[in-house]
Amino acid sequence: MGKLTSVEELASLRAKIQSSQDSNRMRITVCGDTGCRANGSIEVARELARELAKCRPQTAVELKISGCPGFCQKGPVVLVHPPGIFYREVGRENRRRDAYDIIDKTVIGGGVVERLLYTDPHTKKTIANYDDVPFRARQMRIALQNNGRVNPDSIEDYIAVGGYAALARVLTMDPEEVIDQVKRSGLRGRGGAGFPTGVKWALCRKAEDRSMRYVICNGDEGDPGAFMDRSLMEGDPHSLVEGLTIGAYAIARGICPAEGHFYIRAEYPFAVQTIRCALKQAENMGLLGDNIIGTDFSFHVRVKEGAGAFVCGEETALIASIEGRRGMPRTRPPFPAQSGLWGKPTNINNVETWANIPRIINNGPEWYAGIGTEKSKGTKVFSLAGKVRNCGLIEVPMGTTLREIVFDIGGGIPDGKEVKAVQTGGPSGGCIPAELLDLPVDYEKLAEAGSIMGSGGLVVLDEETCMVDIARYFLEFTRSESCGKCNPCRLGIRQMHRIVEDICAGKGRPGDIELLEELAVAVKKGSLCGLGQTAPNPVLTTIKYFRDEYEEHVLRRRCPAKKCPGLFGYEINEETCKGCGLCLKHCPAGAVTGELKQPHVIDTEKCTGCGACFEKCAFKAIRKV
Repeated sequence: MGKLTSVEELASLRAKIQSSQDSNRMRITVCGDTGCRANGSIEVARELARELAKCRPQTAVELKISGCPGFCQKGPVVLVHPPGIFYREVGRENRRRDAYDIIDKTVIGGGVVERLLYTDPHTKKTIANYDDVPFRARQMRIALQNNGRVNPDSIEDYIAVGGYAALARVLTMDPEEVIDQVKRSGLRGRGGAGFPTGVKWALCRKAEDRSMRYVICNGDEGDPGAFMDRSLMEGDPHSLVEGLTIGAYAIARGICPAEGHFYIRAEYPFAVQTIRCALKQAENMGLLGDNIIGTDFSFHVRVKEGAGAFVCGEETALIASIEGRRGMPRTRPPFPAQSGLWGKPTNINNVETWANIPRIINNGPEWYAGIGTEKSKGTKVFSLAGKVRNCGLIEVPMGTTLREIVFDIGGGIPDGKEVKAVQTGGPSGGCIPAELLDLPVDYEKLAEAGSIMGSGGLVVLDEETCMVDIARYFLEFTRSESCGKCNPCRLGIRQMHRIVEDICAGKGRPGDIELLEELAVAVKKGSLCGLGQTAPNPVLTTIKYFRDEYEEHVLRRRCPAKKCPGLFGYEINEETCKGCGLCLKHCPAGAVTGELKQPHVIDTEKCTGCGACFEKCAFKAIRKV
């Protein structure tokens, strides 16, 4: 297929592709996201293809790989359209059997494979249609609308669902009008800071230097447990290419040339591969590169693989990395909009922000501004993880409460336990207690609670979580990821981590809690970049909402959640102990004694608290005390 030379040719191609697609034709879509691939989804697709090939006469079924439809915990996921049957955990036990049954019972027989359907944990009823599964039904997908719908390696698939229509429209508009639409939509940067996207674009366009503009997609997703950006890059890469190109047009058109960069951490090899493929396809079709769709606007994009430093999520550190220098932030001003990559005006937005741009252009700014809250417009993508029944990728309108996310979408806490807190914003976010679950999720409300939106990590913590240990974990992460350039971050986080480690080890001293609060304020105020300025959030919020746990650790040498070794012990219940000897056999300290088939005893003086006996006991006769 040659290069498109006009908007009319693009529209004609879209009509041709759509007319060749029979909406009534059965389609089997297999999730090809990294998570599902790790569980064997590509092998499942091969088995399905083999079974389809055996059908006589040949069954008219389209089989394709797609991006992540969201329910990652239940992967490999297979969707059959129509009517939208959702099969979960396909091939985990027997790939060949599952593939055979899907073809035999669904494709040929028109029925369903009951054992592969989702079972609602509350009603115990099986649900066949994905749109009826509570996890999916309560979402509103805008950025994620094509995930699970298109083949990420097919530009034709993307064009068929309206892809590049926004770019075609923008190429006929005044750049200032494009920026105005983004402003009126109320879109704020989804990378964490929440700065108004349209304002950011306008600042870059107005920069004095008129020799070059750089436009960057920040795909350096480093939060533990976060996979929103990865899934978008792997599942809908053309929406990002389109969004980036629209941004370049709005910022540079009529002023100077523009160049784009995708900055993606090297730990995302499949995302890098998918983006490179999308860039090549777009350029081959004339939707990127020289004279886009026959106009005089040209835009080329490169891919830069980052080394995986968390601090490179910060704009100036990311710029340094692209330039070949060590990824370290610098003081601002000047801001990247005035002096960024190679000293030229530069605009950086994260993956989710760029994915929203074509949707806003296609549907209008008023449509987007009508979703969400007064100051936080649109939807937000979260990676829902932790102690919750339904983990995965979700997208909800701004203003949705934490309770709705945890219980209506997440399905609540497993094993009959209670929610204790929700951690938002990754390692730089805060822990919000259960009593604030009715808090609407938007930039302002989260900030009031002491947390941040961040890029979208959302971890649910249950009653067995030690909040002091959670603070220690996130401090350990930010301590190791600090670039070390400024003293408050390098030394302050290290000192905070040492104090919290001592508290968890039973070595806390009176005054440590107050010292932590004092250090946290100093680190926030004195740090150069967002890493240091937000790193104390987990400590400050856990002290604010769970101070009693800190006091138990420090004053009573006790961990209420029984998670911190040294602050609890083990004992054997004589009534339930069968005397099997497993605990004695696996105790490395020789702290367990007893005769075979007689109740055993743990010597608390010798016990190191390693938990080996607790893990090995087959009769649950050992408990934490």
